[in-house]
Amino acid sequence: MKKLLNTLYVTTGGAYLSKEGETVVVKVDREVRLRIPIHTIGGIVCFGQVGCSPFLMGFCAERDVSISFLTEKGRFLARVQGPVSGNVLLRREQYRRADDRARSTAIARAVVAGKLFNCRTVLQRALRDHGEKIDTNKIRQASAKLKAHLSALHSELSLDALRGVEGDSARTYFNVFDHLIICQKDAFVFKERSRRPPLDRVNCLLSFLYTLVVHDVRSALEAVGLDPQVGFLHRDRPGRPGLALDMMEEFRPFLADRLALSLVNLGRVRGNGFRHTESGAVLMDDETRKTVLTAYQKRKQEGVLHPFVGEKLPIGLLFQVQATLLARHLRGDLDAYPPFFWK
Repeated sequence: MKKLLNTLYVTTGGAYLSKEGETVVVKVDREVRLRIPIHTIGGIVCFGQVGCSPFLMGFCAERDVSISFLTEKGRFLARVQGPVSGNVLLRREQYRRADDRARSTAIARAVVAGKLFNCRTVLQRALRDHGEKIDTNKIRQASAKLKAHLSALHSELSLDALRGVEGDSARTYFNVFDHLIICQKDAFVFKERSRRPPLDRVNCLLSFLYTLVVHDVRSALEAVGLDPQVGFLHRDRPGRPGLALDMMEEFRPFLADRLALSLVNLGRVRGNGFRHTESGAVLMDDETRKTVLTAYQKRKQEGVLHPFVGEKLPIGLLFQVQATLLARHLRGDLDAYPPFFWK
């Protein structure tokens, strides 16, 4: 589990990864830039024009180290991994639950509850830490609405109604997100969530961080033997990792959103680190991307109390813990799936 704390991100165009003994070697223009032991990493993520030797791919597959290939913008392209691990009976139960509308709804409700609770905590933290710099009335109104939606989850909602609550809550949350940006207001303006492509710097930052979270969640699900493609809140769609997107909902607010706000408010990313393309999309430059990746890795090493487990854990282990709890629920060891609540 400790390996989940370390992901090797390769962002330099033209880099080539190969195997030397028990190490991963990164070369640029035939010059060794990095040599890292395989046992210290849990995954490799390559951005843009990055090559990989077949021997390294096989080596990583044997050692349960996944390799993901993304475009420079962060769009997922492909993934190399070894044989599927875990008990086939667990995956068969996952598929049965996904085909059962009522049982899917029960798990989806827990996922949405985790997301709404953590979104509200982000707003409450902003009121506590920056009450004199933000519009407290609007933040409190949004927080109250999220609290009402959390209460609504206790009623018997259909899966479609549950998605409606989740969608309305997301709009409420993002309608006040701009108020949480207290520095560099001219460069970092947020009006609404835009995804493909991101149309402003804040959305670019959020989308990139969400991509990183999905990668880590997906790796954790595969490690415990679950199929990341088959979700409960996010239904089946070719090429979409539904279960990874389900579990990511709990981590979006406290990990990705909070990190994005910190990077902007502390001035660690700047407006000139982003550029607009002719299509209207906003992209971050290499230096900004490296800054974000470094901050994300450091964030994963920080400790946080897990309310269900009752222990303080590195954030990077939460993905594995939540995947394990979901697997235990599907096996019948837990009556319900306990989402992660950030307090």
